[in-house]
Amino acid sequence: MSDLTRLAAEVFPDELVSHFPVRVLDLPNGAGKFALITIDNGFDHTKPNTFGPAGLAELGAAIDTIEALAAAGDIVAAGVTGKPFIFAVGADLKGVEKVTNRDHAHAIGKAGHDTFKRLTALSVPTFAFYNGAAMGGGVEIGLACTYRTISTAVPAFSLPECFLGLVPGWGGCVLLPNLIGPDNAVTVIIENALNQNRQLNGPKAFKLGIADALVDSADFLAQSLVWAAQVVSGEIVVERPEIDRGAGWDAAVARGRAIADSKVHGASPAPYRALEIIDAARDGDVQAGFDAEDDALADLIMGDELRAGLYSFNLVQKRAKRPAGAPDRGLARPVTKVGVVGAGLMASQLALLFARRLRVPVVLTDIDQERVDKGVGYVHDEVDKLLLRGRVSPDAANRLKALVTGSLTKDAFADADFVIEAVFEEMAVKQQVFAEVEAVVSPTCILATNTSSLSITEMASKLAHPERVVGFHFFNPVAVLPLLEIVRAEQTDDGALATAFAVSKQLKKTSVLVKDAPAFVVNRVLTRFLGEVLAAVDEGTPIEVADNALAPLGLPMSPMVLLELVGPAIAAHVGGTLHGAFPDRFGVSPNLERVVKAGKRSFLTWASGAQEVDPEVVALLEVGDSPSTEEQVRDRALAALADEIDRMLAEGVVAAPQDIDLCMITGAGWPFHLGGITPYLDRAGVTEKTLGKRFLPAGAASVPR
Repeated sequence: MSDLTRLAAEVFPDELVSHFPVRVLDLPNGAGKFALITIDNGFDHTKPNTFGPAGLAELGAAIDTIEALAAAGDIVAAGVTGKPFIFAVGADLKGVEKVTNRDHAHAIGKAGHDTFKRLTALSVPTFAFYNGAAMGGGVEIGLACTYRTISTAVPAFSLPECFLGLVPGWGGCVLLPNLIGPDNAVTVIIENALNQNRQLNGPKAFKLGIADALVDSADFLAQSLVWAAQVVSGEIVVERPEIDRGAGWDAAVARGRAIADSKVHGASPAPYRALEIIDAARDGDVQAGFDAEDDALADLIMGDELRAGLYSFNLVQKRAKRPAGAPDRGLARPVTKVGVVGAGLMASQLALLFARRLRVPVVLTDIDQERVDKGVGYVHDEVDKLLLRGRVSPDAANRLKALVTGSLTKDAFADADFVIEAVFEEMAVKQQVFAEVEAVVSPTCILATNTSSLSITEMASKLAHPERVVGFHFFNPVAVLPLLEIVRAEQTDDGALATAFAVSKQLKKTSVLVKDAPAFVVNRVLTRFLGEVLAAVDEGTPIEVADNALAPLGLPMSPMVLLELVGPAIAAHVGGTLHGAFPDRFGVSPNLERVVKAGKRSFLTWASGAQEVDPEVVALLEVGDSPSTEEQVRDRALAALADEIDRMLAEGVVAAPQDIDLCMITGAGWPFHLGGITPYLDRAGVTEKTLGKRFLPAGAASVPR
């Protein structure tokens, strides 16, 4: 039994095997015979091609065939492509997740290298034809080839490993910087991966130099073979830029380290291991680089960060697509026109989003013409920016602008199917708005509120039809953060809720069903967390000590930076709402009130060019004489998080801990590498210490022991 067969049987018994049939084709213009491998797992594009041990063994058998053809002189070149719409998306992560010993982990890395480098060693030139989505090992098999073409229609092309807690371990860290230069490689491997797995498309991958030719999607394979024939015949000579292996390489690695520091703050080892390999790859010793990739993969596969990253990945890729508790989608009503009450920044962002995604008329209203004009103007300006960046065509830009209009009266909503309010966070104001809207809309029109903390049940209580009111809570900036908390009030019916979920899907948002409870999920969790930090400051802890307390977690921003982003006034308002609901756990910080009253936007200042505590804020504070250390503040804040999440689950605010994790990842930027807030608290021992139990079964998002 071969090592690959043994690994497949012991660790990957459920592998969805990709097959590699070989066809021998005639190259155009008499250039000779071409052996083409097609990666195909036998399913449609909804089940992408992946590489597990059995698949790698099949690829090895296909290469055996090509080696024999090449040795006999029967072919002049060989290549690899994918099934329709999909090239390959890398290693079989479901299997990797189950690896429990380092030898198996090391064998996975070595198996990929040993198989892919056979393509490099063939006696004939090899070509990768990237016809569709390519990620991870799918990109790396192409890097092992001599030449590459890519389709103009490729929608997603990336090396996402550092995003998940791994490194590109089948040649990416070694081959890519030597192909396109270290700075471009750092962009793909570090920067894009740590920016929420940002994808390249076909033209961008070509521009970076990853592919040698950009080919129209309509006849991609045929034209790729024409190009390959020209290369084989010498008509085309592929020239690649000379790589700076000195100061430029140093600068690229330093830039990558700065990006990693800003994103994970040293809390995830993966990007740093990748940078070490990239740094060493400048000497051109490919085998030494591959050995380093094998060692890094073995270490990282056995680390908590990978399990955490895969837990997060499964949440956003699977649970997000099937929201727990969502009603039958067949109950959803069509939405052909949208009304937005308010024309401020949030309302204007919503109007732009609805127009772009739903492509239906959107009407903004406000109390005076100046506000209405400003809101519509904002939308038009943003469309112009999209046009300048090439995100929309001139015709599409004109159509989008025409869809968004303004009105001083709510009569403009008479034929709307969905009206959302985004006005001042005061219950009486929102109740009045809904009463005015209900007076003019049809009986089936959905009334949605973007409130961040107020009771939707109370908001709907004075309406003739409270059953059509639903919470539709977005996060700022609307175009960036994917979460949408969909809130069911006491009388919300299934039709209204189903329509809300259908609209959310059209908006391309991640939806989580939430009970009508104070501040819902994200704001409740963040307010409890910030409340503990502010309480420590009130007691006498220096601001900088409290602000640095959570740094070891690698959060995207410190508590005081988060407070600045939210805004002290909004934080105080939400805190007041929660204090009214749960006075024993949510206090009112007198110092936060002083900062708001003074009109300060932050506890921090960047006046000197570096982040510092604002001395004007320090002068405002009245503090106690019981300071805490960073560790004490951290322990206090994490214990409070565990306690609050446990209470939210007991109240049925969401269906399961995974929904809180999904909310925090997609709405609050909770780091992927921490694997969701509940498994992190479990792994850190906080839940058992605080609650005497775990949120999730032992082993979830962590290494089996």
